[in-house]
Amino acid sequence: MRYLIRDRDSKYSAAFDAVFHTEGIAIVKTGIHVPRMNAIMERWVRTCRTELLDRTLILNQAHLLHALREYETFYNEHRTHRALHAAAPLRPLPQPITPPDTLDHLDIRRRDRLGGILHEYRHAA
Repeated sequence: MRYLIRDRDSKYSAAFDAVFHTEGIAIVKTGIHVPRMNAIMERWVRTCRTELLDRTLILNQAHLLHALREYETFYNEHRTHRALHAAAPLRPLPQPITPPDTLDHLDIRRRDRLGGILHEYRHAA
C-alpha cells in the first residue's frame, strides 16, 4: 500500500497519521465540504468491478490498465446513465424517433469491446 484515503473526521488524530507515515504510506484526505466524494468513487469502483473486473481474467498490469482505459471510455461515451435520462456523460441524449414508419426500418449495429464484455449500440449511418 502506498496511499490511505480518508475523510477529515476529527477521530483521526495526528498519532493515527503518524503510524502510516512511519510505514511509508501517504495520507490523502478527501476534499473539504465534499461529503459525497467517497460515495461517488465507491459507486464507480463497484460498477467497474461488476461490469468489467468480475468477468475478466487480468493477466498483468498492462492488461489491467488497458481494460480500465477501455472501460472508462465506454463508461463516459456510451454507457447509459439513469441520472442523465439514458444519456452518457460525454454524449447528449439522442433525439426520439417520432415518424412511425421509421420504427420498422431501424438498423442497429453492435460493436463489442474487450472481447465481447462491453457492447456499444449505434444506429447504422
